[in-house]
Amino acid sequence: MSSALPERGAPWSELEPRMRELAKGDVKWRDGRTGMYIFNAGEDVARVKKEAYAMFCEENGLGPAAFPSLAQMEREVVAAGISLLNAPPGAAGAMSSGGTDSIFLAVKTARDHARAKRGLTGALNIVAPASAHPAFDKACMTMDIEMRRIPTKDYLADVAAMESAIDANTLMIVGSAPCFPYGLIDPIEALGELAERKRVWLHVDACVGAYIAPFVRMNGVDLPAFDFSVPGVWSISGDLHKYGYASKGASTVFFRSEALKDFMQFDAGPWPLGRMITPTLAGTRPGGAIAAAWAVMNFLGVEGYKRKQGEVTQAREKIEAGVRKLGFSVLGKPQLGIVSFAHPEIDALRIYAQMHKRGWFTAALVDPRALHLMLSPKHNEVAHEYLADLEASVGAVTEEQFAPKYAG
Repeated sequence: MSSALPERGAPWSELEPRMRELAKGDVKWRDGRTGMYIFNAGEDVARVKKEAYAMFCEENGLGPAAFPSLAQMEREVVAAGISLLNAPPGAAGAMSSGGTDSIFLAVKTARDHARAKRGLTGALNIVAPASAHPAFDKACMTMDIEMRRIPTKDYLADVAAMESAIDANTLMIVGSAPCFPYGLIDPIEALGELAERKRVWLHVDACVGAYIAPFVRMNGVDLPAFDFSVPGVWSISGDLHKYGYASKGASTVFFRSEALKDFMQFDAGPWPLGRMITPTLAGTRPGGAIAAAWAVMNFLGVEGYKRKQGEVTQAREKIEAGVRKLGFSVLGKPQLGIVSFAHPEIDALRIYAQMHKRGWFTAALVDPRALHLMLSPKHNEVAHEYLADLEASVGAVTEEQFAPKYAG
């Protein structure tokens, strides 16, 4: 197959069927067959974000003076997130391209703040539980910061062990709400108390939870405090393109005050056009992603999100009940949309391979070996299909694993 640019262009009438043919090998996510990458909130939400994205697909968030519409939409999206996360008056934030971007920006902001306000100039470090997202490692690689990962206790951040790892050059400590591997909310209140006592920055990675946890709480679930209601929390990351159901890539990063957010800004120059001042690392910022996030948030509203997130937790409860009947143990006590579960006798990775053969594209943990699902509203419709295929997969692996082996 040639990779050269074609000499002559082809009409869309030819390109569209070719693209659909290419997509035939992709996971059937519209049927709910994936437990990662896609957050399927239904055709109604999909239609809204596609049309909103297309409407602003050429506009550039880099130029708020040229596109005040995008600036206004971003302000409203950020304000909505701030209100959901119990932020105090004066809190501030911005949209970014994704969770890794938001985490990177929080680390950069904390670093610059520490240099200016704490006088830290030596080798810096971040203390985080082993379950924290690898985006923190990426940020540390980029900024020459040491990443100190501390083993979890019962799959949660071990606050005492983290305290032992803090020293005079600790820039930040991290908690997740929830962590990606297990779907569990770290003890943020205890981490907040530690952060205040040690006078270090606490970042809560709520990339998964920021736009589901508040609505799960509204639906009556007793969740632990994880947001700005905890005084020691100075920044939070939250992905709109996860449980906010916006188009990729859209995330948010929030700070307890505008004064903290000021350290996030990039001021580059001089160059022939003067200084280039941007709120995030990116120059060009896709207008479609900003517009789609704004449109979906306004389309769903509080009631719509409560309904969608209720479907997610219902799906998780169905999955939990079903896997327990099949002999699995759920890791911890998940309360949101992620669930991981292990079998005491059967290798989860072998079950994963069987599920893949049956058309499911999910995830698996290697420590401990377990199956992992990140659920969407669509999964509430197909949970029974997943469980039926899981039972068949367990049977296939069991037969293969425990079948008598005959010599000769």
